[in-house]
Amino acid sequence: QVQLVESGGGLVQAGGSLRLSCAASGRTFTNYNMAWFRQAPGKEREFVAASSWRGDTKRYSYSVKGRSAISRDNALNTVFQQMHSLKPEDTAAYYCAATRSVGVTTTVGSYAYWGQGTQVTVSS
Repeated sequence: QVQLVESGGGLVQAGGSLRLSCAASGRTFTNYNMAWFRQAPGKEREFVAASSWRGDTKRYSYSVKGRSAISRDNALNTVFQQMHSLKPEDTAAYYCAATRSVGVTTTVGSYAYWGQGTQVTVSS
């Protein structure tokens, strides 16, 4: 199975930017489509962005589209999530996830492998 470790979270002011990273190990990275999800306290985990294994197909949630970019470097076994124009409502724990499902999916249940999460806090 694949192991995922996120980094890059932190405290940022509204309007600021962050880049999250997720390093994968254990299996061939290009076997997996990758995604980012987030979960705020008291809320369900929600989809943020996803990328195919080649990085040629990407999907974004409506809430971050236009403010976010997912990318991956298969040579580094790493997926990134660049976020800008951050809002207080973006505050959440952000999780990296991997799936061998065909197609770029957006549902939590489609992803078998998860990281421990990295906290993003946006102050107003």
